Amino acid sequence: MLDHVCLNVCDLDRSKEFYVRAFAPLGVAVVMEFPGAVGLGDGGKPWYWLVRRDPVEGGAHVALATDDRGVVDAFHRAALAAGGADNGAPGPRPQYHAHYYGAFVLDPDGNNIEVVCHRPQG
Repeated sequence: MLDHVCLNVCDLDRSKEFYVRAFAPLGVAVVMEFPGAVGLGDGGKPWYWLVRRDPVEGGAHVALATDDRGVVDAFHRAALAAGGADNGAPGPRPQYHAHYYGAFVLDPDGNNIEVVCHRPQG
């Protein structure tokens, strides 16, 4: 079972601002900070860490799940407004399975961030 994820970032303040805005529709916010690290999460537990490191090699793929397709759409809008780059608009991905509905955005360091709903359209 996954406990937490750490992404290396080159500009911690910029990445923190991006993720705070992009993850707001998911109810995810900053819950802990240390020099050089920011922990985002919910319920008081940080599970998505941003860590300032050089050099940064982008390319990680992180997918977060939701039970609401509207949250997928809201994430995509919020992430683009926060400065992310579109890497796949919200929509069905039947090549994965019949009910897969996801959106993809590249963060400021080039990491591919996805929010996905696996439930049938309701």
